[in-house]
Amino acid sequence: MIRPDRITTARLTLRKPQMADVADLHDAMRQPQTMRHWAHPEHETPQRTAEYLARMIANNANGGDDFVIELEGRVIGKAGMWRVPEVGFLLHPDHWGKGYAREVMEAIIEHLFTWHDTHHLTAEADPRNAASLGLLARLGFQETHRAERTMQWRDEWCDSVYLRLARPGRSHNSR
Repeated sequence: MIRPDRITTARLTLRKPQMADVADLHDAMRQPQTMRHWAHPEHETPQRTAEYLARMIANNANGGDDFVIELEGRVIGKAGMWRVPEVGFLLHPDHWGKGYAREVMEAIIEHLFTWHDTHHLTAEADPRNAASLGLLARLGFQETHRAERTMQWRDEWCDSVYLRLARPGRSHNSR
């Protein structure tokens, strides 16, 4: 069977990214609030987002399984597995607090465990990102460890919390 390139939830469509998504994705990634806990600051230009999008598309061709998130025909973020087994998500701040991240991640988790032979998924978050950590906990992710000064965001060093979600039917400690 061929892995699906589209997932539909109650309110959203997750689909494989295309270069035509640059403008909408840039609108999300240019927001300081969106990128505050991401690996790099907000995108200042659409060209920066185009480069990111091109890498996302290339990663999908090499084993990644990343999606853009569409609401009413507009891309409002991204979610998925950029490399096995690490997952991540981001949403435009205009769409925070509406349950979209949970809806997306529930669908992504089911998709990834269905289509990938991985015993677990992992996530990394800034310990100050209470909303994302809360969501990951509600989804069943458990903290495995923390590390200090793992990423530099502008002039500030940030720490990381690492989390893990075992494949259903496997214990947290199973490999």
